[in-house]
Amino acid sequence: MKQTHPLPVHHSWALYERERHFALGQILEYDTLDWVPEAADIAEKQGRPRLGRWECDLSDNRLSWSDEVYDIFGIRRGAAVTRDEAVALYGEESRAAMEKLRAYAIKHRRGFTLDVEIRPALATRRWMRLIAAPVCVGDQIVRLQGLKFVVPTND
Repeated sequence: MKQTHPLPVHHSWALYERERHFALGQILEYDTLDWVPEAADIAEKQGRPRLGRWECDLSDNRLSWSDEVYDIFGIRRGAAVTRDEAVALYGEESRAAMEKLRAYAIKHRRGFTLDVEIRPALATRRWMRLIAAPVCVGDQIVRLQGLKFVVPTND
């Protein structure tokens, strides 16, 4: 059964807005904007989403995920996952929107925020918020990095 998200997020933003989109307090409405190791555990106890950190090296599309991202996708922590395997877990419409925003982000040096429907390997379908921004070295974008977390739905 397809889950419905009340007001999905889908937008691109300028890199100078990076801090606003990545600040833990902005995402989870905390009093502090500082990342602390216990934040994920505190968030879970308060019924808030657990944040996962991720990176994609653009030279070879190699992914680096925190444990929380593996959990979101229902994949054993530490498993080798290719980008193609991860993208295959996105719903068709979500995959198309993500690929379009990803290409735009790389071409125009912009970040993006997008709610996507995923079909985790060992869990039910769910909505995930994807926050991404390019990392530049000189004039070249070398990787994308960001945060992922499960978004509550109306179901």
